[in-house]
Amino acid sequence: MGTLVAGHPRLDDDRICVNIPRTVVICTDIFDEFMERNGLYPIALSDSSDAEILAAFERGVLPEALLDDLLALFDVVDHPIAVRSSGVLEDAHYQPFAGVYATYMVPRVSDKQAMLAMLRSAIKAVYASVFFKDSKAYMTATQNLIDQEKMAIVLQEVVGSEHGQYFYPTLSGVARSINFYPVGEEKPEDGVAKVALGLGAYIVDGGKSLRFCPAYPHNILQLSELRTVLREGQKEFFALDLSMLGQAPETDTEYNIRHLPVAAADDPETLRYAFSTLSLEDQRLTPGGTGAGRRVVTFSNILEYDAFPLARVISDLLRIGSRGMGRPVELEYAMDIREGKAYFYLLQIRPIVDVSEETELTPDDLSRPALISSTSVLGNGMVEDVHYILYVRSDRFDALRSRDIAAEIGNINEQLAARGESYVLVGPGRWGSSDPALGIPVKWSHISGAKAVVECGLEDFRVDASEGTHFFQNLTSFGVGYFTIRPYQGDGTFDEARLNALPAEYESHSLRLVKFPTPLFIKMDGRHSRGIVSEIAPNGNQEQK
Repeated sequence: MGTLVAGHPRLDDDRICVNIPRTVVICTDIFDEFMERNGLYPIALSDSSDAEILAAFERGVLPEALLDDLLALFDVVDHPIAVRSSGVLEDAHYQPFAGVYATYMVPRVSDKQAMLAMLRSAIKAVYASVFFKDSKAYMTATQNLIDQEKMAIVLQEVVGSEHGQYFYPTLSGVARSINFYPVGEEKPEDGVAKVALGLGAYIVDGGKSLRFCPAYPHNILQLSELRTVLREGQKEFFALDLSMLGQAPETDTEYNIRHLPVAAADDPETLRYAFSTLSLEDQRLTPGGTGAGRRVVTFSNILEYDAFPLARVISDLLRIGSRGMGRPVELEYAMDIREGKAYFYLLQIRPIVDVSEETELTPDDLSRPALISSTSVLGNGMVEDVHYILYVRSDRFDALRSRDIAAEIGNINEQLAARGESYVLVGPGRWGSSDPALGIPVKWSHISGAKAVVECGLEDFRVDASEGTHFFQNLTSFGVGYFTIRPYQGDGTFDEARLNALPAEYESHSLRLVKFPTPLFIKMDGRHSRGIVSEIAPNGNQEQK
């Protein structure tokens, strides 16, 4: 990553310092030695629970030479340390595993031995995450062998500043060199970015954030109407809890991450650059969060008034990264503002897997009576041998039950997978969100058999698509069709009435699973962002109603 930053004059600006965090890599030979020395492969490859696997790995002993090197690291790093995975399969250009393995954050303490103990446990926990249930499901779906994975570890300085007992940056985000959902003047090649207050895990887990095109940072759709600002604005942020010391890592990597209301971020730099103030008297947003009124996360002083060239830096890095990797890229970044100067850090950059084959919807395709159609589709090509549609009943959807629905989908997915069957998944809101209020919080293991995923907005449940999340990246990485439809505004169709009229192989209060006698016709035109799902009669013709 350093070569992407160094030597590019367009990144030079007195207002902003562009760099990468101090980073150390623990090579794969340490992983091999750790696994063999501690005899961990039998339990790692077994059906043991995640907690049992983690406990076994925590009992393992790391090489002594590595511990000496870690102690030396503390002399040059004075921030918390993120312990990230860097697997051989995870870094493959044509099949990235973004976010599948665990990332842990270790607070910085002055006692080196205490710091070493926490870091040592976090490294072993990341190793263990290779063999957790979700990772194994991902391996199966991508037809890889889990015992062939080689794991390196990236130890990376966490960007941010201390704020009392919490640690977080002014902003974090993700950006992609391809914009699959261009708005207004935006073009696909202009890219797209998302930004939020606090640690970046908030965005990659699907939290509400601010979307902007780096080429048009002044035109932010979410800020065009006050109603949208208040409904779609960021309500909470993630911060590392510095008081969580000495606690062993858990299978839940967020055990020491706190979800705080945005009102808790009240230091002067954050107030000035992250917030705007909504005046209740004249219903107007004023940049900065020190006035009388409600604070709203807008980053207006940065994006609209260019206090710091954030959009230009992101645009340049996307361009440089795409050229260097020879394909579209996604990057993660963080920026901390201290004493009036911005410190921008490139955290990760990885290729976006795309499909080169050109597929175009023909007039005959478009004349089919569609079960599902969309003009906002990510994916390309034909999907074959799918007989099932699993959908959430719109008339019975209850956001308060979304976690239960996710678990139920996981059970159905497991049963279909055991029979070698795949399906189209349809539901409201944002699939894979960590916030149940935004959609159904499935993980990859819940939907590993889905060949097309449909986010279907409802009149009273309107949520932005999942672009920018690890969940979204992983779905698109190996060709899962991704449909976004909003029937309430004439953008796409979902013929739920047709499905309701068919017998269900499985039915509950919230879900129906319908099987078709012949494979569904599923076609995605990636160049024009269009797609269709239609049924075919047993005689091979399109089904007529």
